[in-house]
Amino acid sequence: MYVASHEPFDDDALRFLKQMGVDHVDIFPNDRLGLGDDDCWHADALMRVRERVESFGLTLDAMHLPLTSAGIDRQVWPSIMLGTPERDRDIEKVCKSIAAAAKAGIPLVQYNLAILPVVRSGRVPGRGGVTYSHFDYEEMKDDPPPPYAPITADTAWERITYFVEHVIPVAEEYGVKVGCHQHDPGMPPGVGYRGIERVLGSLEGVKRFIELSPSPYHGLNFCQGTISEMCTSPEQVYDAIRYFGSRKRIFWVHFRNIRGGFLKFDEVFPDEGDIDMIRALRAYKEVGYDGALIPDHVPQSDLDTPHGHRARAFCFGYIKAAIQAVESEP
Repeated sequence: MYVASHEPFDDDALRFLKQMGVDHVDIFPNDRLGLGDDDCWHADALMRVRERVESFGLTLDAMHLPLTSAGIDRQVWPSIMLGTPERDRDIEKVCKSIAAAAKAGIPLVQYNLAILPVVRSGRVPGRGGVTYSHFDYEEMKDDPPPPYAPITADTAWERITYFVEHVIPVAEEYGVKVGCHQHDPGMPPGVGYRGIERVLGSLEGVKRFIELSPSPYHGLNFCQGTISEMCTSPEQVYDAIRYFGSRKRIFWVHFRNIRGGFLKFDEVFPDEGDIDMIRALRAYKEVGYDGALIPDHVPQSDLDTPHGHRARAFCFGYIKAAIQAVESEP
């Protein structure tokens, strides 16, 4: 296991990562997430991204497709999850982008199949005056539906399954793993949020998702924080790591802690949440996971930069030390 980071594609961010002892990154490219005028990735452009990353002594392990967690209103390819007639055209663009990643030597692409963005209630105070991202379903459950609601669980599953059935064979052909992020956060099944079911926001839903294809190229950008948000006890989180990890479907890990659980939580520093992060690391080690662990959704401080350099530095140091401690155990 090793510490990595997902960062915007700029020199200051890459230099900061190297200073923090990070050697591996996944990148959100600037300029429309690296897309050409035809809304596809191209191998020559991706090679330039890779060469620039490598010029800082870093390894480009993954890139993010423009299927983001920002919500359907900000997607480049919204038809995929809206199920409109243009989805075949946009899925073809996904497939061309995967082929370009393969030609550029990028082994993993990350993506979201989200209609709504990451949902939070606001911020709450934390230690020393930092603030934590906060979610409380009771504060938001009556929010009005968007124009494209309602979306039932059956409808969401049809669109997700259609995507997987068309994309995974291409990923397998080109030898590129594709890792899907979970819906953040989970919402009550059968109720959802704003008239939209969040089917990848429960352990049962994530299990169903990986069962859509037996391909070893179909797996998860495993957000431990989001998984924790689905659970009512830490034991479920360790069990989830073992379940998905033993099936080799964990391709990348967002190593984030929370205080709370299903329907109400705060995103805190890794050393102060309800999940025993060392125990979680032992579970990853137990199933043979040897990939990246990255900080995610760090607390904010008025002493920090907008990017959160101080908070990220703390998280990088915590993760590196935790890895060393667990990997030194017999």
